[in-house]
Amino acid sequence: MAPRVRGLGTRDPGRDRFVLSKGHAAMAWYGALCELHVIDDELHATYGQDDSLLGTHPDPELPGVDFMTGSLGQGLSYAVGSAMAANLSGNPWSIYVVLSDSELDEGVTWEAALIAAHHRCSTLTVVLDLNGQQALGYTRDVLDTSAAPAAFAAMGWHVSEVDGHDVDALNAAVSLDAEVLAGRPHLIVAKTSAGKGVRFMERRIEWHYLPMTEAQYTSALAELGETPSA
Repeated sequence: MAPRVRGLGTRDPGRDRFVLSKGHAAMAWYGALCELHVIDDELHATYGQDDSLLGTHPDPELPGVDFMTGSLGQGLSYAVGSAMAANLSGNPWSIYVVLSDSELDEGVTWEAALIAAHHRCSTLTVVLDLNGQQALGYTRDVLDTSAAPAAFAAMGWHVSEVDGHDVDALNAAVSLDAEVLAGRPHLIVAKTSAGKGVRFMERRIEWHYLPMTEAQYTSALAELGETPSA
């Protein structure tokens, strides 16, 4: 069974919450909100323009956005606070988080993880985007966090590992039965490759910042089986 989506784009107190802790991935979120008809095509087309709510990081004024993120390491704290509130609610909601692996460099991430386990925040699901790189290098070189999944399990989290490019596997992990989770918060380790599907970009650190030329843009779309929009 797919996870519920209650009141997405509303301010219903019982709505499920989503926290994009890696706020710089907001473009993907905007695309999802458009596909779900939370925002329309006209608003979606204003991305990056003056006075648009669709900036490079999410804005809580936008329907479907509960928390402004982008200061890395803060998103999980927001989510744990919401999960603790859900525990106190008579109608608990679910909280889903997308966390970058570079946020494991932040001490506040570990503090939040400990608190979530201690308070048995069973409505909290964290998807860790484990692509092995960050702005200035590969995580194994900047700060080796390969032991993180085992550390989360030792703290009291249920830990699943999936191919982050496999939508069915992700859906199955997000939809685990409560009996399996046994009252624990859930960490889904999603193993991914930055730039997946585009040979000149895949697993290359420089593409964290580099702009594409028009020729590279056309080439990338071709590899992904797309054509440039008019």
